Amino acid sequence: MQPQHDVMGQAGLSFLEDADNTAVIKVWCDIAETEELPVSYFFRSYHDMPLLEQQALAHCRGRVLDVGAGMGSHSLYLQKSGFDVTALELSPLACEVMQRRGVKNIVCNDFFDFRCNTKFDTIFLLMNGIGVVQTLNRLPEFFEQARKLLQPGGQILMDSSDLKYLFLEEDGSLLLDLNAPYYGEVMYKMSFRHYRGNKFPWLFVGDDLLALYAAENGFRFRKLLDGPHYDYLGLLE
Repeated sequence: MQPQHDVMGQAGLSFLEDADNTAVIKVWCDIAETEELPVSYFFRSYHDMPLLEQQALAHCRGRVLDVGAGMGSHSLYLQKSGFDVTALELSPLACEVMQRRGVKNIVCNDFFDFRCNTKFDTIFLLMNGIGVVQTLNRLPEFFEQARKLLQPGGQILMDSSDLKYLFLEEDGSLLLDLNAPYYGEVMYKMSFRHYRGNKFPWLFVGDDLLALYAAENGFRFRKLLDGPHYDYLGLLE
């Protein structure tokens, strides 16, 4: 990833150096209005995390792979709690932020390209971390890669949202184009100050559909917690 397109990393480095609580990342997507996300949110402490994230951290066990580790807030909490955690992050500058914050084990790589000689007890994907799969068609590839990385009996902790609420009519019916791609396949683009990122796909998947794909690929899905707005915390074993 080129530095000029590494929006998350540039925002993280800037916040690390000047602690500007007004700094925001602008997030554009193809199904909703542009939003502003405070950079400070990526540096939150455990006590500032939503209940869903706290519950996910409580369910971690053994050796943990934190996928899409961002600025390292989850990895730092797990590390300080005595876990052997590896932070996996695609952004080189975000990896630099994590290193400066004190995360010990950092790998700069894409989840699907990641190879490791040792295996993990927990794969951790938070902040709609399952989105790294990008499309429904890649879910079998995701489960195949997870199986390679997990110890026998290992687990995946992940969260996502069912975006069907965006297509609900007043009478409760769903207005969907059945010939279009799955409604949870979203295109994003981010910017921070003069930095502009490239468009990238991201997947939101409902719990029922994820359970179906999990069963087809030799995993068992269990919903651990419902979030406040159509989101949920899930466990895959």
